[in-house]
Amino acid sequence: MDISVVVPLYNEAESLPELERWIARVMEDNGFSYEIIFVNDGSTDDSWAVIKQLRENNPAVKGVSFRRNYGKSPALNTGFRRAKGDVVITMDADLQDSPDEIPELYRMITAEGYDLVSGYKQKRYDPLSKTIPTKLFNATARRVSGIKNLHDFNCGLKAYRHKVIDHIEVYGDMHRYIPYLAKLAGFKRIGEKVVKHQARKYGKTKFGLDRFVNGYLDLATLWFTGKFGAKPMHFFGLLGSLMFILGFIAVVIVGAVKLWNMHHGHNYILVTDSPYFYLSLVLMILGSQLFLAGFVGELVVRNSPERNDYEIDEELNIES
Repeated sequence: MDISVVVPLYNEAESLPELERWIARVMEDNGFSYEIIFVNDGSTDDSWAVIKQLRENNPAVKGVSFRRNYGKSPALNTGFRRAKGDVVITMDADLQDSPDEIPELYRMITAEGYDLVSGYKQKRYDPLSKTIPTKLFNATARRVSGIKNLHDFNCGLKAYRHKVIDHIEVYGDMHRYIPYLAKLAGFKRIGEKVVKHQARKYGKTKFGLDRFVNGYLDLATLWFTGKFGAKPMHFFGLLGSLMFILGFIAVVIVGAVKLWNMHHGHNYILVTDSPYFYLSLVLMILGSQLFLAGFVGELVVRNSPERNDYEIDEELNIES
Protein backbone atom coordinates (compact mmCIF):
# COMPACT_ATOMS: atom_id res chain seq x y z
CA MET A 1 0.00 0.00 0.00
CA ASP A 2 1.30 3.45 -0.92
CA ILE A 3 -0.22 5.76 1.70
CA SER A 4 -1.93 5.58 5.06
CA VAL A 5 -3.69 8.76 6.16
CA VAL A 6 -4.12 8.95 9.94
CA VAL A 7 -6.74 11.46 11.11
CA PRO A 8 -7.20 11.99 14.87
CA LEU A 9 -10.46 13.74 15.68
CA TYR A 10 -12.68 14.99 18.47
CA ASN A 11 -16.21 16.24 17.71
CA GLU A 12 -15.66 16.87 13.99
CA ALA A 13 -18.78 15.17 12.58
CA GLU A 14 -19.57 18.04 10.20
CA SER A 15 -16.20 18.09 8.48
CA LEU A 16 -15.60 14.34 8.07
CA PRO A 17 -17.65 13.67 4.88
CA GLU A 18 -16.01 16.55 3.03
CA LEU A 19 -12.54 15.53 4.25
CA GLU A 20 -13.05 11.91 3.17
CA ARG A 21 -14.25 12.93 -0.30
CA TRP A 22 -11.30 15.31 -0.68
CA ILE A 23 -8.73 12.68 0.33
CA ALA A 24 -10.32 10.04 -1.91
CA ARG A 25 -10.31 12.39 -4.90
CA VAL A 26 -6.62 13.23 -4.44
CA MET A 27 -5.70 9.56 -4.10
CA GLU A 28 -7.67 8.49 -7.18
CA ASP A 29 -6.34 11.37 -9.30
CA ASN A 30 -2.76 10.31 -8.51
CA GLY A 31 -3.29 6.55 -8.66
CA PHE A 32 -2.30 5.89 -5.04
CA SER A 33 -3.38 2.81 -3.15
CA TYR A 34 -4.43 4.09 0.27
CA GLU A 35 -6.28 3.78 3.52
CA ILE A 36 -7.82 6.45 5.76
CA ILE A 37 -7.64 5.69 9.48
CA PHE A 38 -9.98 7.88 11.51
CA VAL A 39 -9.21 7.76 15.24
CA ASN A 40 -12.24 9.00 17.16
CA ASP A 41 -10.89 10.39 20.43
CA GLY A 42 -14.01 9.94 22.55
CA SER A 43 -16.21 12.36 20.60
CA THR A 44 -19.55 13.30 22.14
CA ASP A 45 -21.18 14.18 18.81
CA ASP A 46 -22.04 11.91 15.87
CA SER A 47 -18.46 11.55 14.63
CA TRP A 48 -18.33 7.77 15.06
CA ALA A 49 -21.67 7.25 13.33
CA VAL A 50 -20.41 9.36 10.42
CA ILE A 51 -17.20 7.30 10.21
CA LYS A 52 -19.20 4.07 10.06
CA GLN A 53 -21.34 5.53 7.28
CA LEU A 54 -18.22 6.57 5.34
CA ARG A 55 -16.87 3.04 5.74
CA GLU A 56 -19.96 1.62 4.04
CA ASN A 57 -19.35 3.80 0.99
CA ASN A 58 -15.55 3.53 0.86
CA PRO A 59 -13.73 0.32 1.92
CA ALA A 60 -10.50 2.32 2.27
CA VAL A 61 -11.97 4.02 5.34
CA LYS A 62 -11.01 2.45 8.65
CA GLY A 63 -11.76 3.63 12.15
CA VAL A 64 -10.90 3.30 15.82
CA SER A 65 -13.08 4.79 18.56
CA PHE A 66 -11.88 5.47 22.09
CA ARG A 67 -14.36 5.03 24.93
CA ARG A 68 -13.33 8.43 26.32
CA ASN A 69 -11.18 11.40 25.35
CA TYR A 70 -7.46 10.64 25.77
CA GLY A 71 -5.84 13.36 23.65
CA LYS A 72 -4.18 13.77 20.28
CA SER A 73 -0.98 11.88 21.08
CA PRO A 74 -2.68 8.60 22.06
CA ALA A 75 -4.92 8.93 18.99
CA LEU A 76 -1.92 9.35 16.69
CA ASN A 77 -0.04 6.49 18.32
CA THR A 78 -3.04 4.20 17.90
CA GLY A 79 -3.33 5.15 14.23
CA PHE A 80 0.40 4.58 13.70
CA ARG A 81 0.19 1.08 15.11
CA ARG A 82 -2.49 0.21 12.55
CA ALA A 83 -1.06 1.97 9.48
CA LYS A 84 0.15 -0.25 6.64
CA GLY A 85 1.21 2.29 4.03
CA ASP A 86 4.80 2.80 2.90
CA VAL A 87 4.27 6.50 3.65
CA VAL A 88 2.09 7.68 6.54
CA ILE A 89 0.39 11.07 6.35
CA THR A 90 -1.17 12.73 9.40
CA MET A 91 -3.64 15.58 9.21
CA ASP A 92 -6.24 17.22 11.40
CA ALA A 93 -9.93 16.60 10.76
CA ASP A 94 -11.04 20.25 10.80
CA LEU A 95 -10.28 20.88 7.09
CA GLN A 96 -7.51 23.33 7.95
CA ASP A 97 -5.00 20.89 6.41
CA SER A 98 -5.31 20.47 2.64
CA PRO A 99 -5.20 16.91 1.22
CA ASP A 100 -3.92 18.48 -2.01
CA GLU A 101 -0.50 18.56 -0.31
CA ILE A 102 -0.35 14.76 -0.10
CA PRO A 103 1.26 14.01 -3.52
CA GLU A 104 4.18 16.36 -2.92
CA LEU A 105 4.70 15.11 0.64
CA TYR A 106 4.72 11.55 -0.72
CA ARG A 107 7.27 12.52 -3.38
CA MET A 108 9.57 14.14 -0.83
CA ILE A 109 9.61 10.93 1.21
CA THR A 110 9.98 8.46 -1.66
CA ALA A 111 12.06 10.46 -4.16
CA GLU A 112 14.09 12.86 -2.04
CA GLY A 113 14.79 10.38 0.74
CA TYR A 114 13.38 12.26 3.71
CA ASP A 115 12.43 10.28 6.80
CA LEU A 116 9.92 12.88 7.93
CA VAL A 117 8.48 15.99 6.29
CA SER A 118 6.64 18.52 8.43
CA GLY A 119 4.21 21.07 7.07
CA TYR A 120 4.83 24.78 7.59
CA LYS A 121 1.75 26.98 7.67
CA GLN A 122 3.59 30.13 6.67
CA LYS A 123 0.38 32.13 6.26
CA ARG A 124 -2.01 31.37 9.08
CA TYR A 125 -5.66 32.29 9.62
CA ASP A 126 -5.43 32.34 13.40
CA PRO A 127 -5.78 35.26 15.87
CA LEU A 128 -2.66 36.95 17.27
CA SER A 129 -3.37 35.37 20.65
CA LYS A 130 -2.49 32.06 19.01
CA THR A 131 0.12 33.00 16.40
CA ILE A 132 2.46 34.96 18.72
CA PRO A 133 2.75 32.21 21.38
CA THR A 134 3.16 29.70 18.53
CA LYS A 135 6.17 31.61 17.17
CA LEU A 136 7.79 31.72 20.62
CA PHE A 137 7.07 28.04 21.15
CA ASN A 138 8.60 27.04 17.81
CA ALA A 139 11.68 29.20 18.38
CA THR A 140 12.29 27.46 21.72
CA ALA A 141 11.69 24.02 20.19
CA ARG A 142 14.21 24.72 17.40
CA ARG A 143 16.80 25.82 19.94
CA VAL A 144 16.38 22.86 22.29
CA SER A 145 15.93 20.13 19.66
CA GLY A 146 18.67 21.35 17.34
CA ILE A 147 16.34 20.94 14.32
CA LYS A 148 17.00 24.39 12.89
CA ASN A 149 15.12 24.01 9.61
CA LEU A 150 11.63 23.53 11.07
CA HIS A 151 9.37 26.53 11.62
CA ASP A 152 6.18 24.74 12.72
CA PHE A 153 6.74 21.73 14.97
CA ASN A 154 3.05 21.40 15.83
CA CYS A 155 1.64 21.37 12.30
CA GLY A 156 -0.76 18.44 12.05
CA LEU A 157 0.11 17.82 8.39
CA LYS A 158 3.19 15.60 8.30
CA ALA A 159 4.54 12.71 6.23
CA TYR A 160 6.59 9.82 7.58
CA ARG A 161 8.51 6.92 6.15
CA HIS A 162 6.86 3.84 7.67
CA LYS A 163 10.07 2.90 9.44
CA VAL A 164 9.86 6.10 11.48
CA ILE A 165 6.48 5.37 13.05
CA ASP A 166 7.68 1.86 13.91
CA HIS A 167 10.45 3.33 16.06
CA ILE A 168 8.76 6.18 17.91
CA GLU A 169 6.11 6.18 20.61
CA VAL A 170 3.84 9.21 20.84
CA TYR A 171 2.41 9.57 24.34
CA GLY A 172 1.10 12.25 26.70
CA ASP A 173 1.18 15.46 24.64
CA MET A 174 4.33 14.60 22.71
CA HIS A 175 2.62 14.99 19.31
CA ARG A 176 4.04 18.53 19.33
CA TYR A 177 7.55 17.11 19.20
CA ILE A 178 7.30 14.20 16.79
CA PRO A 179 10.23 15.56 14.71
CA TYR A 180 12.32 15.66 17.92
CA LEU A 181 11.22 12.11 18.80
CA ALA A 182 12.26 10.99 15.32
CA LYS A 183 15.64 12.67 15.70
CA LEU A 184 16.20 10.98 19.08
CA ALA A 185 15.36 7.65 17.40
CA GLY A 186 18.14 8.27 14.86
CA PHE A 187 16.13 9.63 11.91
CA LYS A 188 17.99 12.76 10.86
CA ARG A 189 16.63 13.47 7.37
CA ILE A 190 13.85 15.78 8.50
CA GLY A 191 12.46 18.25 5.99
CA GLU A 192 9.82 20.91 5.76
CA LYS A 193 7.24 21.93 3.17
CA VAL A 194 5.24 25.14 3.06
CA VAL A 195 1.56 24.15 3.08
CA LYS A 196 -1.72 25.96 2.82
CA HIS A 197 -3.56 26.83 5.99
CA GLN A 198 -7.30 27.11 5.59
CA ALA A 199 -9.68 28.85 7.94
CA ARG A 200 -11.77 26.52 10.11
CA LYS A 201 -15.04 25.78 8.33
CA TYR A 202 -17.00 23.98 11.05
CA GLY A 203 -17.02 23.99 14.83
CA LYS A 204 -14.38 25.57 17.03
CA THR A 205 -10.83 24.83 18.12
CA LYS A 206 -10.32 22.21 20.82
CA PHE A 207 -7.05 23.65 22.13
CA GLY A 208 -6.52 26.36 24.76
CA LEU A 209 -3.55 28.44 25.87
CA ASP A 210 -2.65 25.83 28.49
CA ARG A 211 -1.08 23.77 25.67
CA PHE A 212 1.81 26.26 25.54
CA VAL A 213 2.61 25.78 29.24
CA ASN A 214 2.34 22.00 28.91
CA GLY A 215 4.36 22.19 25.71
CA TYR A 216 7.38 23.72 27.43
CA LEU A 217 7.21 21.14 30.21
CA ASP A 218 7.07 18.32 27.66
CA LEU A 219 10.01 19.84 25.78
CA ALA A 220 12.07 19.91 28.98
CA THR A 221 11.16 16.26 29.59
CA LEU A 222 12.20 15.23 26.09
CA TRP A 223 15.47 17.14 26.33
CA PHE A 224 16.35 15.53 29.65
CA THR A 225 15.38 11.97 28.71
CA GLY A 226 17.09 12.29 25.34
CA LYS A 227 20.33 13.57 26.86
CA PHE A 228 20.45 11.82 30.23
CA GLY A 229 17.79 9.09 30.10
CA ALA A 230 20.39 6.33 29.72
CA LYS A 231 22.97 7.96 32.01
CA PRO A 232 21.21 9.84 34.85
CA MET A 233 24.41 9.89 36.94
CA HIS A 234 25.95 12.27 34.41
CA PHE A 235 23.32 14.85 35.37
CA PHE A 236 22.42 14.22 39.00
CA GLY A 237 25.88 13.03 39.99
CA LEU A 238 27.65 16.01 38.46
CA LEU A 239 25.19 18.54 39.86
CA GLY A 240 25.18 16.86 43.27
CA SER A 241 28.99 16.71 43.41
CA LEU A 242 29.30 20.41 42.55
CA MET A 243 26.78 21.40 45.22
CA PHE A 244 28.47 19.21 47.85
CA ILE A 245 31.93 20.61 47.03
CA LEU A 246 30.67 24.21 47.14
CA GLY A 247 28.96 23.53 50.49
CA PHE A 248 32.10 21.88 51.89
CA ILE A 249 34.32 24.78 50.77
CA ALA A 250 31.88 27.24 52.34
CA VAL A 251 31.99 25.34 55.67
CA VAL A 252 35.80 25.38 55.60
CA ILE A 253 35.79 29.12 54.92
CA VAL A 254 33.38 29.80 57.80
CA GLY A 255 35.60 27.78 60.14
CA ALA A 256 38.78 29.37 58.83
CA VAL A 257 37.42 32.89 59.32
CA LYS A 258 36.62 32.10 62.95
CA LEU A 259 40.07 30.61 63.59
CA TRP A 260 41.76 33.59 61.92
CA ASN A 261 39.80 36.04 64.10
CA MET A 262 40.62 34.02 67.23
CA HIS A 263 44.31 33.95 66.38
CA HIS A 264 44.49 37.70 65.84
CA GLY A 265 42.38 38.58 68.87
CA HIS A 266 39.44 39.91 66.87
CA ASN A 267 35.80 39.52 67.78
CA TYR A 268 34.30 36.34 66.40
CA ILE A 269 31.04 34.41 66.48
CA LEU A 270 30.42 30.74 66.90
CA VAL A 271 30.29 28.74 63.71
CA THR A 272 26.75 27.66 64.57
CA ASP A 273 25.70 31.30 64.90
CA SER A 274 26.64 32.05 61.29
CA PRO A 275 23.85 31.77 58.69
CA TYR A 276 26.50 30.79 56.10
CA PHE A 277 27.16 27.62 58.08
CA TYR A 278 23.57 26.47 57.66
CA LEU A 279 23.49 27.46 54.00
CA SER A 280 26.61 25.37 53.51
CA LEU A 281 25.00 22.41 55.25
CA VAL A 282 21.93 22.74 53.01
CA LEU A 283 24.17 22.70 49.92
CA MET A 284 25.97 19.59 51.16
CA ILE A 285 22.74 17.79 52.00
CA LEU A 286 21.11 18.65 48.66
CA GLY A 287 24.29 17.63 46.86
CA SER A 288 24.30 14.27 48.62
CA GLN A 289 20.64 13.70 47.77
CA LEU A 290 21.16 14.56 44.11
CA PHE A 291 24.17 12.25 43.94
CA LEU A 292 22.11 9.43 45.48
CA ALA A 293 19.27 10.15 43.03
CA GLY A 294 21.72 9.70 40.18
CA PHE A 295 23.02 6.49 41.74
CA VAL A 296 19.49 5.08 42.10
CA GLY A 297 18.74 6.17 38.53
CA GLU A 298 21.80 4.23 37.31
CA LEU A 299 20.59 1.11 39.15
CA VAL A 300 17.17 1.44 37.49
CA VAL A 301 18.70 1.88 34.03
CA ARG A 302 21.14 -0.99 34.60
CA ASN A 303 18.29 -3.35 35.42
CA SER A 304 16.04 -2.19 32.59
CA PRO A 305 15.36 -4.96 30.05
CA GLU A 306 15.70 -2.34 27.28
CA ARG A 307 19.16 -1.08 28.30
CA ASN A 308 20.84 -2.75 25.31
CA ASP A 309 18.10 -2.13 22.74
CA TYR A 310 19.70 -0.10 19.98
CA GLU A 311 18.15 1.24 16.80
CA ILE A 312 19.81 -0.80 14.03
CA ASP A 313 19.19 0.61 10.57
CA GLU A 314 20.83 -2.08 8.43
CA GLU A 315 22.88 -5.20 9.01
CA LEU A 316 25.08 -7.35 6.81
CA ASN A 317 25.52 -10.94 7.95
CA ILE A 318 28.90 -12.20 6.82
CA GLU A 319 29.28 -15.98 6.93
CA SER A 320 32.76 -17.43 7.18
